[in-house]
Amino acid sequence: MPGIVIVGTQWGDEGKGKITDLLAERADAVVRFQGGNNAGHTIVRDGVEFKLHLVPSGILYPGRRCIIGNGVVVDPSVLLGEIHELRARRIDTSGLKVSANAHVIMPYHLLLDTAGEARLGKLQIGTTKRGIGPAYADKASRLGIRIQDLLDERILKKKITAALEPHRLALRPYELDPELDLHTMTEQHLTYGRQLQEYIADTSRLVWESLEQGHVVLFEGAQGAMLDIDHGTYPFVTSSNPLAGAACVGAGIGPRDIDEVWGVCKAYTTRVGSGPFPTELDDELGERIRTRGAEYGTTTGRPRRIGWLDLVALRYAARLNTLSALAITKLDVLSGLDELAVCTHYSGEEDAIFDEFPYHQSVLHHARGEFTPLESWSEDIGECRSEDELPAAARDYLAFIADFVGVPIAMISVGAGRDQTIWTSLGAESLVGTAAPSRGD
Repeated sequence: MPGIVIVGTQWGDEGKGKITDLLAERADAVVRFQGGNNAGHTIVRDGVEFKLHLVPSGILYPGRRCIIGNGVVVDPSVLLGEIHELRARRIDTSGLKVSANAHVIMPYHLLLDTAGEARLGKLQIGTTKRGIGPAYADKASRLGIRIQDLLDERILKKKITAALEPHRLALRPYELDPELDLHTMTEQHLTYGRQLQEYIADTSRLVWESLEQGHVVLFEGAQGAMLDIDHGTYPFVTSSNPLAGAACVGAGIGPRDIDEVWGVCKAYTTRVGSGPFPTELDDELGERIRTRGAEYGTTTGRPRRIGWLDLVALRYAARLNTLSALAITKLDVLSGLDELAVCTHYSGEEDAIFDEFPYHQSVLHHARGEFTPLESWSEDIGECRSEDELPAAARDYLAFIADFVGVPIAMISVGAGRDQTIWTSLGAESLVGTAAPSRGD
């Protein structure tokens, strides 16, 4: 049975949480493979809203194994806060496991993040200031603290001392901050270690066992392809790889364990933070879409930038991830608009035309979306449960996307509720024989 990777195909916030939640019903395990609590998923279950930042979406299903992989950077206070909130809402967290090799976001990482953005001034990247970038930087510099280190006082204190040394100059403005006291930091994180100990495991082996036993395993990415540190709009990107290929490294599996890659795409485009955005609607129409789509960051509450659907970038993301299927979200937000368009190529300086996503940052920063108008529809589609029930213009809109990108659509979301979902024939066929497991461990 398949290993399925679910990735964002835009600048994040595509609605991956809902898609993962729906697929998790038929899966044995859900694995988060990169990112940190700079990302967030909002899931609506029976009218109740759940906001998750680190815990995989499958946690709402009893008996599912929910794994935070080694590729994730973990703020233990945030993780424990999520666990406590889930327990308070009577959600079983016994299936949650955290990789012993995942790296820890330390208090000094948050301070370094804030200081780094302040130094950039007008050139700020627009990070969430959650310490994600500095944590990944320390990991690459071999100065990182890992989850397993929280279980050993001697090693933890030695590693914190070593990690602080190269940051002393940058942290000088915060030298009196009590959170940076070595003893305080060590004791606090040993406490976190004791509280998390029951969840810490060799998660790579757990994932391998599930795949070896023929179970369905979902690999859940954070952010989106356009924020990939290698292939996104650098330097306005995240500090990890949200692409499907990173699922192997971030979960500890091999490439042959991946059978399908589903790309989640909003029916329009949004972006949080700075950076190029060729299809941006910085006008009344953009504000209308933002309001209707409740486009505010799950983690920060920041208003998202709004634009028409960028098919040039989507086709680029499809290539980077070798997508086997698309899941289109928030199609309902477009209902009732007087006009509708999609970006099919870019224009640049000296009337240059780009059919493919530009690789050079100077070109991309001056690129403007060129649009193909499509017929709009006025009907409320929130109650549609099959493709045939959608207005003809909505079906044509979806067909245009699939044809242009060259990837079939497996699922269409027409509202926040999990029942407000249309499964295409492809989506139904992909899940044949993947009945929900009956594990209870």
